[in-house]
Amino acid sequence: MGPQHPSTHGVLHVLLTVEGEWVRAAEVDIGYMHRCFEKHAQHLTFPQIIPYVDRLDYVGPLAGEHAYALAVERLMGWEGQLPKRIEYLRVLAVELNRIASHLLAIGTYAIDLGATTGFLWAFRDREYILELLEAWSGARLLYNLIWVGGIAFEPPPDFGDRLREFLLHLRRNLAELRTLVLENTIFIRRTAGVGVIPLETALAYGASGPVLRASGLAWDLRRTHPYSVYPELEFSVPVGTGAMGTLGDCWDRTYVRFCEIQESLHIIEQCLERLEKDYPGGEDFDPRGLSGKKIRPKESQTLYTSAEGPRGEIGFVIEAEKNKDIPLRVKARSPSFAHLSMLPALAAEGMWLADFVALLGSLDVVMCEVDR
Repeated sequence: MGPQHPSTHGVLHVLLTVEGEWVRAAEVDIGYMHRCFEKHAQHLTFPQIIPYVDRLDYVGPLAGEHAYALAVERLMGWEGQLPKRIEYLRVLAVELNRIASHLLAIGTYAIDLGATTGFLWAFRDREYILELLEAWSGARLLYNLIWVGGIAFEPPPDFGDRLREFLLHLRRNLAELRTLVLENTIFIRRTAGVGVIPLETALAYGASGPVLRASGLAWDLRRTHPYSVYPELEFSVPVGTGAMGTLGDCWDRTYVRFCEIQESLHIIEQCLERLEKDYPGGEDFDPRGLSGKKIRPKESQTLYTSAEGPRGEIGFVIEAEKNKDIPLRVKARSPSFAHLSMLPALAAEGMWLADFVALLGSLDVVMCEVDR
């Protein structure tokens, strides 16, 4: 299957051992999208790396930007020094991007299983977010918005009004999307009880994000290892329940992503309210914050910092030398890599070829993040 196949969510090659339509084994072959991210990082200054971070998880890049910025700020000892407005703007942007990513995940998953309408409706609503983020950053997908020490731009003057219109629009349409996809009889039969990932397996392979939470564990870095202003915000951590089939099945993973869209909407509403009431901007406010300062660590050190991305824990190991503005090493931690690693173990139990496609689509992998 692959590397050019519509259900592989990127350039992925999977070598399947089959008996007719029954899958006996699967061997995952990656590397078709390798772009030397970690090697490039050894020749760029700390701020110059951010556009390359965008190209890891390119459908949810703001969480990666956030994780990388937090890592370098920790390296420089800038934790807690950023104005609250910058922190809330970062979280607002990341949660908007999370919704866009989950809409893409649900939409493309629907078309993997043959449902075209769900794909079109999800992309229609995702387009609103891309237009909002384009108005803010100037880019539709690769934003370069979260900088080390600040953010690149203030939102445009009409951003708040447009965002409120979108929130009302999406809340209304989510009910329709739920009926069209999650409660669709054909979708339930294709996903309920299919591709079950036991919690022990998920933990053994380092799963995170919706894939882990769908197996029953409420592990979300925004709660378990709080960062930025997430401790000041109210939101729940959805988990799988096995409501339609078996705990940790394909339906549960789609359900968790759908519920996370609703929670992100709640977070965005809180951020918007606090930005307007408690932390307004102004002509004298510089959104770039500390980003104009020279970034040269005072001591040689190695650290790891992570954030909760749409696909799970996106993290960066940074190895820095004293008084050097170029890192010695930057290594990215990819949740999609961990999730793809589970495929051979899951396929070894045997499943129909159509169910293997359902399983792969439910993992929501991004190959640029896997290969780097």
